[in-house]
Amino acid sequence: MIRCDALVVGGGPAGSTAARLLRLAGWDVVVADRARFPRDKVCAGWLTPDVFPLLDLTPAEYQASGCTFQEISGFRTSVMGGRPIETRYGRVVSYAIRRCEFDTFLLRRAAASVLEDTFVRTIRRDRDRWIVNDAVEAAVVIGAGGHFCPVARHLTNHIDDSEPIVAKEAEFPLGSGRTRVSGSTPQLFFCRDLQGYAWCVRKGDYLNVGIGRRHNLGFNEHVRAFVSFLEAHDVITNVADARWHGHAYFGSGVGARPVIGPGMALVGDAAGLAYPESGEGIRPAIESGRLAAETLIAARGRHGVEDLEPYAQALRRLHPAVRQNPAPLRAVLAAAGRVLLNSRAFTRHVLLDRWFLRAA
Repeated sequence: MIRCDALVVGGGPAGSTAARLLRLAGWDVVVADRARFPRDKVCAGWLTPDVFPLLDLTPAEYQASGCTFQEISGFRTSVMGGRPIETRYGRVVSYAIRRCEFDTFLLRRAAASVLEDTFVRTIRRDRDRWIVNDAVEAAVVIGAGGHFCPVARHLTNHIDDSEPIVAKEAEFPLGSGRTRVSGSTPQLFFCRDLQGYAWCVRKGDYLNVGIGRRHNLGFNEHVRAFVSFLEAHDVITNVADARWHGHAYFGSGVGARPVIGPGMALVGDAAGLAYPESGEGIRPAIESGRLAAETLIAARGRHGVEDLEPYAQALRRLHPAVRQNPAPLRAVLAAAGRVLLNSRAFTRHVLLDRWFLRAA
C-alpha cells in the first residue's frame, strides 16, 4: 500500500500545479494518470501571458526548455465562409504550445511521485483516509482527471445531467506548402449558429486544427463540413487524412458539479471550469490547481468540507453560473452575432480582448 498526504488524479496542468505547490510546502504527493507522458491532449494549445505568473514561470524560462513556443500577435476571424477580419496588436498577446510537451514539462517540474498507466477504478473512505484502487492511501484526493474524472464521478454519485461541450482536433507536422496559416496569426472560424467555432493554430512546424460545439447534436456533420471548408478554401491540404481526437468538457458555470467533499477537491475540467465563451481550459485549470493547493496548505492539516469551503467560494467568484438561453433567443442572438462579427471594433474589444484573451 502506497501512503501519502495527497493523491492527485490527473497529471495535466491543474493536477501538476496543485502537486507542485503541495510538494513545495512539504507534502508527500502522488500523481496518478491513466496515460503515459508525453501524451496527446485535445486542445488548440495557446496560453495568455497571465498564465505564466500562476505557474511561477516566465515565457523565457519555458522557451529555454526547448519546447515548441510560438508567439501570437494577431488573429484572423470570420463566420465560416464569410469575410475574414484580421486583428493585429503590434505586440505578443498569446503563445501557442504543444500540449504533449507542455503537460510533460509541468508534471516533471512538480517533482511528485507519478503513477502512469493507472486507471482509478475504486475510491472508498476508511475513517478519515481515502483508499484508491486498494493500493493508495491518502488524506486528500484531488480530482484533476478532466471531464470524465473518476473523482468527479465519485462526488456526484455517478450522476451528471448537464450537457458538455464537445470538441475534435488534430495536430500534425507540416509538410512544405501544406498550409497558408501564419504562426503569429491563428485563424478562428465561427459556426453560423454561433454554438461553436473551429480553429487553425500554427506552432512552429506543427499545425493544430479543431472544432468545438456546445452540444453534440449533429457534431460529426459539423466536423465534416469544417474539413471540407478547409480544403475547398485551400487553408490546408490533406487535413482529412490527419488523426483526429475527441474530447468533452463543461463550460464554466454550465455544470452543477460539487467541487469539494471531505478531503476531496476537483480542479480544472473535472470541476467544469473552461471559459464558456472560448472554451479555454488551461488558465482556469492552473488557477484552480493553485487555489486548491493554497487552501489545503492554509488549513494546516485539516481537510473537512468546512476547511475546503474557501476554495469553493473562490471558484464561485471566478466562475459564476451561466444561464443557458432558450432556443428561440439563441436564434436571434446568432443573427445579431453574425452581424457583429463583421465589426472590427466588436471583434477586437469584445470577442478577442474580453472573451479569448481575458484582458482586464
